[in-house]
Amino acid sequence: MERNKRLWTIFITMAKIGLFTFGGGWSIIAQVQSEFVEKRGWMTDEQIVDFMSLAKSFPGIMIINMSVFSGYAMAGIPGAVVSAFGLSLPALIAIAVVTYFYSTLRDNVYVAKILSGVRSVVIPIIISACVKMWDTAVKWKSSWVILTVSFLICALTGFSKLLLVVIALLAGLLIWRGRIEDDLS
Repeated sequence: MERNKRLWTIFITMAKIGLFTFGGGWSIIAQVQSEFVEKRGWMTDEQIVDFMSLAKSFPGIMIINMSVFSGYAMAGIPGAVVSAFGLSLPALIAIAVVTYFYSTLRDNVYVAKILSGVRSVVIPIIISACVKMWDTAVKWKSSWVILTVSFLICALTGFSKLLLVVIALLAGLLIWRGRIEDDLS
């Protein structure tokens, strides 16, 4: 019974976080820390930092990854499932509603203006995220080489982005192992 209560609390709390927290993954992480470390003591600050690092390293949506790790730490596999589902549910409902009404709304002049404004802010948001990640992503001379070559390939060719990521992953692995770092220094 106590386990079910904990699972229900995780679900409701994550749904509340997913519904009322705006500003992306980083603000959600602050709410997870407040709810599950400070209020309930079900996790530690160290776990939050570790899970955040892991979540950024895995494919997919960082905050969903974070919710899975957090839920697992608090209640095993069922905790991971209810945590991810709870966090995702508000967004899924909102997307379903917008999708349902989109065809009727897309020709509305006000909706068109709203979407134009939203589209205009996407580039600054992406640039802001790049600036925040810069120090972590570009640490060595070899990182600059990978960044420059990747940017040129993306900007000037139709080369597969997925294949480019795989190639950069392999290059990073070789550099980490010290095979080509000396040549680039």
